Amino acid sequence: MALKCGIVGLPNVGKSTLFNCLSSAKAQSANFPFCTIEPNIGVITVPDERLIKLSEIDKPKRVIPTTVEIVDIAGLVKGASKGEGLGNQFLGNIRETDAILHVLRCFENENITHVDGTIDPVRDKEVIDTELQLKDLETIENRIAKMEKQVRFSNDPKVKKLYEIALRYREVLEQGKSARTLQLQGEDAKLAKEFFLLTNKPVMYVCNVDEASAKTGNQYVEKVREAIKDENAELLVIAAATEADIAELEEYEEKQMFLEELGLDEPGVNKLIHAAYRLLNLKTYFTTGPDESRAWTFAQGTKAPQAAGIIHTDFEKGFIRAEVIRYNDYVTLGSEHACREAGKIAVEGKEYVVQDGDIMHFRFNV
Repeated sequence: MALKCGIVGLPNVGKSTLFNCLSSAKAQSANFPFCTIEPNIGVITVPDERLIKLSEIDKPKRVIPTTVEIVDIAGLVKGASKGEGLGNQFLGNIRETDAILHVLRCFENENITHVDGTIDPVRDKEVIDTELQLKDLETIENRIAKMEKQVRFSNDPKVKKLYEIALRYREVLEQGKSARTLQLQGEDAKLAKEFFLLTNKPVMYVCNVDEASAKTGNQYVEKVREAIKDENAELLVIAAATEADIAELEEYEEKQMFLEELGLDEPGVNKLIHAAYRLLNLKTYFTTGPDESRAWTFAQGTKAPQAAGIIHTDFEKGFIRAEVIRYNDYVTLGSEHACREAGKIAVEGKEYVVQDGDIMHFRFNV
Protein backbone atom coordinates (compact mmCIF):
# COMPACT_ATOMS: atom_id res chain seq x y z
CA MET A 1 0.00 0.00 0.00
CA ALA A 2 1.51 3.29 -1.12
CA LEU A 3 1.32 6.16 1.33
CA LYS A 4 0.36 9.50 -0.19
CA CYS A 5 1.17 12.69 1.71
CA GLY A 6 0.21 16.19 0.61
CA ILE A 7 2.52 19.10 1.46
CA VAL A 8 0.40 22.18 2.17
CA GLY A 9 0.93 25.68 3.51
CA LEU A 10 0.69 29.35 2.64
CA PRO A 11 2.80 30.63 -0.27
CA ASN A 12 6.54 31.06 0.44
CA VAL A 13 6.75 28.94 3.60
CA GLY A 14 9.15 26.37 2.07
CA LYS A 15 6.80 23.70 0.67
CA SER A 16 8.60 23.31 -2.64
CA THR A 17 12.02 23.41 -0.97
CA LEU A 18 10.92 20.57 1.32
CA PHE A 19 9.53 18.68 -1.66
CA ASN A 20 12.81 19.09 -3.52
CA CYS A 21 14.86 17.52 -0.75
CA LEU A 22 12.31 14.73 -0.26
CA SER A 23 12.01 13.76 -3.88
CA SER A 24 14.18 13.37 -6.91
CA ALA A 25 11.48 15.32 -8.78
CA LYS A 26 12.31 19.03 -8.59
CA ALA A 27 9.58 21.56 -7.91
CA GLN A 28 10.19 25.09 -9.13
CA SER A 29 11.11 27.29 -6.18
CA ALA A 30 10.74 31.03 -6.38
CA ASN A 31 10.09 34.06 -4.21
CA PHE A 32 6.51 34.75 -5.24
CA PRO A 33 3.06 33.28 -4.49
CA PHE A 34 1.60 30.47 -6.60
CA CYS A 35 4.96 29.39 -7.93
CA THR A 36 3.50 25.89 -7.64
CA ILE A 37 0.25 25.66 -9.63
CA GLU A 38 -0.01 22.04 -10.74
CA PRO A 39 0.74 19.63 -7.89
CA ASN A 40 4.22 18.12 -8.25
CA ILE A 41 4.33 14.42 -7.44
CA GLY A 42 7.43 12.54 -6.36
CA VAL A 43 8.01 8.98 -5.14
CA ILE A 44 10.61 8.55 -2.42
CA THR A 45 12.01 5.45 -0.79
CA VAL A 46 11.43 4.81 2.90
CA PRO A 47 14.76 4.51 4.76
CA ASP A 48 14.95 1.25 6.73
CA GLU A 49 18.19 -0.14 8.13
CA ARG A 50 16.53 -3.54 8.53
CA LEU A 51 16.13 -3.96 4.77
CA ILE A 52 19.80 -3.09 4.27
CA LYS A 53 20.78 -5.73 6.84
CA LEU A 54 18.63 -8.40 5.18
CA SER A 55 20.16 -7.62 1.80
CA GLU A 56 23.65 -7.97 3.29
CA ILE A 57 22.72 -11.43 4.56
CA ASP A 58 20.93 -12.78 1.48
CA LYS A 59 22.80 -10.83 -1.23
CA PRO A 60 19.72 -10.79 -3.50
CA LYS A 61 19.61 -9.80 -7.16
CA ARG A 62 17.50 -6.76 -6.26
CA VAL A 63 16.49 -4.77 -3.19
CA ILE A 64 13.11 -3.01 -3.22
CA PRO A 65 12.26 -0.60 -0.41
CA THR A 66 8.72 0.55 0.24
CA THR A 67 7.82 4.02 -1.00
CA VAL A 68 5.93 7.18 -0.09
CA GLU A 69 4.25 9.41 -2.66
CA ILE A 70 4.69 13.11 -1.93
CA VAL A 71 2.43 15.72 -3.50
CA ASP A 72 3.48 19.39 -3.44
CA ILE A 73 0.15 21.22 -3.50
CA ALA A 74 -0.27 24.85 -4.58
CA GLY A 75 -0.14 27.51 -1.84
CA LEU A 76 -3.45 28.47 -0.29
CA VAL A 77 -4.80 31.93 0.61
CA LYS A 78 -7.74 33.30 2.56
CA GLY A 79 -10.97 32.65 0.71
CA ALA A 80 -9.85 29.34 -0.82
CA SER A 81 -13.00 27.63 0.44
CA LYS A 82 -14.95 30.08 -1.76
CA GLY A 83 -12.66 29.51 -4.75
CA GLU A 84 -10.21 32.39 -4.16
CA GLY A 85 -6.71 31.97 -5.61
CA LEU A 86 -6.34 28.31 -6.53
CA GLY A 87 -8.76 27.29 -3.81
CA ASN A 88 -10.95 24.65 -5.42
CA GLN A 89 -8.00 22.97 -7.11
CA PHE A 90 -6.00 23.05 -3.87
CA LEU A 91 -8.83 21.52 -1.83
CA GLY A 92 -9.43 18.83 -4.44
CA ASN A 93 -5.76 17.83 -4.36
CA ILE A 94 -5.80 17.54 -0.55
CA ARG A 95 -8.84 15.26 -0.69
CA GLU A 96 -6.80 12.64 -2.58
CA THR A 97 -4.06 12.33 0.07
CA ASP A 98 -3.78 10.02 3.11
CA ALA A 99 -2.10 12.57 5.37
CA ILE A 100 -1.32 16.28 5.40
CA LEU A 101 2.18 17.69 5.94
CA HIS A 102 1.39 21.27 6.96
CA VAL A 103 4.53 23.39 6.50
CA LEU A 104 4.78 26.46 8.75
CA ARG A 105 7.37 29.17 8.30
CA CYS A 106 9.36 29.47 11.51
CA PHE A 107 12.32 31.48 10.21
CA GLU A 108 13.05 35.10 9.37
CA ASN A 109 14.57 36.11 6.03
CA GLU A 110 14.03 39.56 4.61
CA ASN A 111 14.84 38.23 1.11
CA ILE A 112 11.85 35.86 1.14
CA THR A 113 8.53 37.67 1.15
CA HIS A 114 5.75 36.44 3.42
CA VAL A 115 2.29 36.70 1.90
CA ASP A 116 1.04 38.51 5.05
CA GLY A 117 4.18 40.59 5.60
CA THR A 118 5.15 39.21 9.02
CA ILE A 119 6.25 35.86 10.49
CA ASP A 120 3.54 34.23 12.60
CA PRO A 121 3.22 30.44 12.13
CA VAL A 122 0.20 30.14 14.44
CA ARG A 123 -1.69 32.72 12.37
CA ASP A 124 -0.65 30.90 9.19
CA LYS A 125 -1.89 27.60 10.63
CA GLU A 126 -5.23 29.15 11.50
CA VAL A 127 -5.67 30.54 7.97
CA ILE A 128 -5.43 27.09 6.42
CA ASP A 129 -7.38 25.43 9.24
CA THR A 130 -10.23 27.91 8.72
CA GLU A 131 -10.37 27.35 4.96
CA LEU A 132 -10.41 23.57 5.35
CA GLN A 133 -13.03 23.77 8.10
CA LEU A 134 -15.27 26.01 5.97
CA LYS A 135 -15.04 23.57 3.07
CA ASP A 136 -15.85 20.66 5.40
CA LEU A 137 -18.81 22.58 6.84
CA GLU A 138 -20.12 23.08 3.30
CA THR A 139 -19.67 19.34 2.62
CA ILE A 140 -21.48 18.32 5.83
CA GLU A 141 -24.36 20.75 5.34
CA ASN A 142 -24.91 19.38 1.82
CA ARG A 143 -24.92 15.82 3.14
CA ILE A 144 -27.32 16.69 5.96
CA ALA A 145 -29.72 18.30 3.48
CA LYS A 146 -29.68 15.14 1.35
CA MET A 147 -30.04 12.79 4.33
CA GLU A 148 -32.97 14.56 6.00
CA LYS A 149 -35.47 12.96 3.61
CA GLN A 150 -33.73 9.58 3.81
CA VAL A 151 -33.88 9.57 7.61
CA ARG A 152 -37.58 10.45 7.55
CA PHE A 153 -38.56 7.57 5.27
CA SER A 154 -35.85 4.94 5.87
CA ASN A 155 -35.59 2.27 8.55
CA ASP A 156 -31.95 1.62 7.70
CA PRO A 157 -29.93 1.99 10.95
CA LYS A 158 -26.83 2.95 8.96
CA VAL A 159 -28.60 5.96 7.44
CA LYS A 160 -29.73 7.11 10.87
CA LYS A 161 -26.25 6.67 12.34
CA LEU A 162 -24.62 8.60 9.46
CA TYR A 163 -27.11 11.40 9.97
CA GLU A 164 -26.31 11.56 13.71
CA ILE A 165 -22.57 11.67 12.99
CA ALA A 166 -23.08 14.41 10.39
CA LEU A 167 -24.94 16.54 12.95
CA ARG A 168 -22.10 16.09 15.44
CA TYR A 169 -19.54 17.09 12.81
CA ARG A 170 -21.56 20.19 11.93
CA GLU A 171 -21.59 21.26 15.58
CA VAL A 172 -17.81 20.84 15.85
CA LEU A 173 -17.08 22.67 12.59
CA GLU A 174 -19.41 25.55 13.48
CA GLN A 175 -17.28 26.04 16.60
CA GLY A 176 -14.22 26.62 14.39
CA LYS A 177 -12.68 23.24 15.24
CA SER A 178 -11.34 20.58 12.88
CA ALA A 179 -13.31 17.38 12.33
CA ARG A 180 -10.49 15.30 13.82
CA THR A 181 -11.20 16.82 17.26
CA LEU A 182 -14.39 14.71 17.34
CA GLN A 183 -12.91 11.49 18.68
CA LEU A 184 -15.11 8.76 17.20
CA GLN A 185 -14.50 5.10 17.99
CA GLY A 186 -15.22 1.71 16.44
CA GLU A 187 -18.02 1.52 13.87
CA ASP A 188 -18.72 5.26 14.12
CA ALA A 189 -15.13 6.02 13.07
CA LYS A 190 -15.47 3.70 10.05
CA LEU A 191 -18.76 5.29 8.98
CA ALA A 192 -17.30 8.79 9.35
CA LYS A 193 -14.80 8.06 6.56
CA GLU A 194 -17.70 8.17 4.08
CA PHE A 195 -17.80 11.97 4.45
CA PHE A 196 -14.21 12.40 3.18
CA LEU A 197 -13.64 15.44 5.37
CA LEU A 198 -10.40 17.36 4.83
CA THR A 199 -9.90 18.17 8.52
CA ASN A 200 -10.33 14.51 9.45
CA LYS A 201 -7.06 13.61 7.76
CA PRO A 202 -4.05 12.97 10.01
CA VAL A 203 -1.81 16.05 10.08
CA MET A 204 1.84 16.66 10.81
CA TYR A 205 2.99 20.22 11.40
CA VAL A 206 6.42 20.73 9.83
CA CYS A 207 8.14 23.74 11.37
CA ASN A 208 10.54 25.04 8.74
CA VAL A 209 13.41 26.73 10.59
CA ASP A 210 16.79 28.24 9.75
CA GLU A 211 19.97 26.17 10.00
CA ALA A 212 20.85 27.48 13.49
CA SER A 213 17.52 26.19 14.84
CA ALA A 214 17.59 22.77 13.16
CA LYS A 215 18.39 20.87 16.36
CA THR A 216 16.62 22.75 19.13
CA GLY A 217 13.94 24.78 17.35
CA ASN A 218 13.15 28.41 18.26
CA GLN A 219 10.45 30.64 19.75
CA TYR A 220 8.22 30.21 16.70
CA VAL A 221 8.31 26.42 17.08
CA GLU A 222 7.33 26.72 20.75
CA LYS A 223 4.33 28.84 19.81
CA VAL A 224 3.20 26.17 17.34
CA ARG A 225 3.75 23.44 19.93
CA GLU A 226 1.51 25.30 22.38
CA ALA A 227 -1.15 25.93 19.72
CA ILE A 228 -1.49 22.24 18.78
CA LYS A 229 -1.20 20.68 22.24
CA ASP A 230 -4.83 19.55 22.18
CA GLU A 231 -4.67 18.13 18.66
CA ASN A 232 -3.85 14.54 17.81
CA ALA A 233 -0.99 15.65 15.55
CA GLU A 234 2.75 15.22 15.05
CA LEU A 235 5.22 18.14 15.10
CA LEU A 236 8.56 18.02 13.35
CA VAL A 237 11.32 20.63 13.20
CA ILE A 238 13.23 20.73 9.93
CA ALA A 239 15.52 23.18 8.15
CA ALA A 240 14.27 22.59 4.61
CA ALA A 241 16.90 24.72 2.86
CA THR A 242 19.68 22.91 4.73
CA GLU A 243 18.09 19.51 4.01
CA ALA A 244 18.05 20.44 0.33
CA ASP A 245 21.79 21.15 0.51
CA ILE A 246 22.39 17.77 2.19
CA ALA A 247 20.31 16.00 -0.46
CA GLU A 248 22.55 17.45 -3.18
CA LEU A 249 25.63 15.72 -1.71
CA GLU A 250 26.43 12.46 -3.47
CA GLU A 251 28.79 10.82 -0.96
CA TYR A 252 27.34 9.22 2.19
CA GLU A 253 30.38 10.36 4.21
CA GLU A 254 29.85 13.97 3.14
CA LYS A 255 26.24 13.85 4.24
CA GLN A 256 27.22 12.41 7.63
CA MET A 257 29.82 15.12 8.17
CA PHE A 258 27.26 17.80 7.35
CA LEU A 259 24.78 16.27 9.81
CA GLU A 260 27.42 16.02 12.55
CA GLU A 261 28.25 19.70 12.14
CA LEU A 262 24.58 20.47 12.74
CA GLY A 263 24.43 18.12 15.74
CA LEU A 264 21.90 15.82 14.01
CA ASP A 265 22.00 12.01 13.98
CA GLU A 266 20.02 11.56 10.73
CA PRO A 267 18.49 13.71 7.97
CA GLY A 268 15.30 15.49 8.92
CA VAL A 269 13.57 13.99 5.88
CA ASN A 270 14.12 10.50 7.35
CA LYS A 271 12.48 11.62 10.57
CA LEU A 272 9.61 13.10 8.58
CA ILE A 273 8.91 9.82 6.78
CA HIS A 274 9.07 7.80 10.01
CA ALA A 275 6.78 10.32 11.71
CA ALA A 276 4.31 10.01 8.81
CA TYR A 277 4.25 6.24 9.37
CA ARG A 278 3.49 6.75 13.07
CA LEU A 279 0.78 9.24 12.18
CA LEU A 280 -1.00 6.67 10.00
CA ASN A 281 -0.23 3.64 12.20
CA LEU A 282 1.75 2.00 9.41
CA LYS A 283 4.27 -0.81 9.84
CA THR A 284 6.63 -2.81 7.62
CA TYR A 285 7.07 -6.52 6.98
CA PHE A 286 9.71 -8.10 4.72
CA THR A 287 10.14 -10.84 2.16
CA THR A 288 13.72 -11.90 1.47
CA GLY A 289 15.74 -14.51 -0.39
CA PRO A 290 18.36 -14.91 -3.15
CA ASP A 291 16.17 -13.20 -5.77
CA GLU A 292 14.82 -10.25 -3.82
CA SER A 293 14.76 -8.50 -0.46
CA ARG A 294 11.69 -6.29 -0.22
CA ALA A 295 9.81 -4.13 2.28
CA TRP A 296 6.00 -4.02 2.37
CA THR A 297 3.86 -1.43 4.15
CA PHE A 298 0.76 -2.49 6.10
CA ALA A 299 -1.65 -0.93 8.58
CA GLN A 300 -1.21 -1.85 12.23
CA GLY A 301 -3.62 -4.65 13.14
CA THR A 302 -3.56 -6.28 9.68
CA LYS A 303 -4.02 -10.04 9.68
CA ALA A 304 -1.91 -12.46 7.63
CA PRO A 305 -4.30 -12.98 4.65
CA GLN A 306 -4.72 -9.21 4.14
CA ALA A 307 -0.95 -8.72 4.43
CA ALA A 308 -0.50 -11.38 1.75
CA GLY A 309 -3.00 -9.50 -0.42
CA ILE A 310 -0.68 -6.49 -0.44
CA ILE A 311 1.70 -8.56 -2.57
CA HIS A 312 -1.05 -9.95 -4.83
CA THR A 313 -4.80 -10.39 -4.48
CA ASP A 314 -4.41 -14.11 -5.32
CA PHE A 315 -2.28 -14.53 -2.19
CA GLU A 316 -5.20 -13.36 -0.07
CA LYS A 317 -7.88 -15.29 -1.95
CA GLY A 318 -6.01 -18.60 -1.74
CA PHE A 319 -4.28 -18.04 1.62
CA ILE A 320 -3.34 -21.27 3.39
CA ARG A 321 -0.79 -20.20 6.00
CA ALA A 322 2.11 -17.86 6.67
CA GLU A 323 5.60 -18.81 7.74
CA VAL A 324 6.95 -16.08 10.00
CA ILE A 325 10.47 -15.36 11.20
CA ARG A 326 11.23 -12.62 13.69
CA TYR A 327 13.69 -10.08 12.31
CA ASN A 328 16.10 -10.41 15.25
CA ASP A 329 16.16 -14.21 14.87
CA TYR A 330 16.93 -13.92 11.15
CA VAL A 331 19.78 -11.48 11.73
CA THR A 332 21.20 -13.45 14.64
CA LEU A 333 21.08 -16.85 12.92
CA GLY A 334 21.97 -15.54 9.46
CA SER A 335 19.65 -17.43 7.10
CA GLU A 336 16.20 -18.95 6.64
CA HIS A 337 17.76 -22.44 6.76
CA ALA A 338 19.40 -21.71 10.11
CA CYS A 339 16.11 -20.36 11.48
CA ARG A 340 14.31 -23.51 10.34
CA GLU A 341 16.96 -25.72 11.96
CA ALA A 342 16.64 -23.76 15.21
CA GLY A 343 12.84 -23.95 15.20
CA LYS A 344 12.50 -20.20 14.79
CA ILE A 345 9.93 -20.32 11.98
CA ALA A 346 6.34 -20.00 13.22
CA VAL A 347 3.46 -21.33 11.11
CA GLU A 348 0.53 -18.93 11.43
CA GLY A 349 -3.07 -19.05 10.21
CA LYS A 350 -5.71 -16.55 9.12
CA GLU A 351 -6.07 -14.89 12.53
CA TYR A 352 -2.39 -14.01 12.92
CA VAL A 353 -1.84 -10.26 13.36
CA VAL A 354 1.31 -9.28 11.46
CA GLN A 355 4.00 -7.52 13.52
CA ASP A 356 6.41 -4.79 12.49
CA GLY A 357 9.62 -6.36 11.17
CA ASP A 358 8.16 -9.83 10.50
CA ILE A 359 9.81 -11.76 7.69
CA MET A 360 6.96 -13.49 5.88
CA HIS A 361 6.58 -16.36 3.46
CA PHE A 362 3.00 -17.05 2.32
CA ARG A 363 1.57 -20.40 1.24
CA PHE A 364 -1.48 -20.10 -1.00
CA ASN A 365 -3.51 -22.04 -3.55
CA VAL A 366 -5.76 -20.49 -6.22
